[in-house]
Amino acid sequence: MKSAISAIALFLIACDAAVPPPEPVVNEHKPNPLFETQIQAVDKVRASEGQILDAAEAQRQQVDQATQ
Repeated sequence: MKSAISAIALFLIACDAAVPPPEPVVNEHKPNPLFETQIQAVDKVRASEGQILDAAEAQRQQVDQATQ
């Protein structure tokens, strides 16, 4: 009888809802100093991609106008 009461008590203690859930792990990206130069170069290329595409389109239009 005592073992059944002990088992029920342990079960109820284990199922206590007052314990808050663990905090979610925030994945902070810390750049690697070895690759920082390469990362900055890629970011600059991505930023200038629109200008390059616009210049290529303007050049295509000039070629089309010259051939007509």
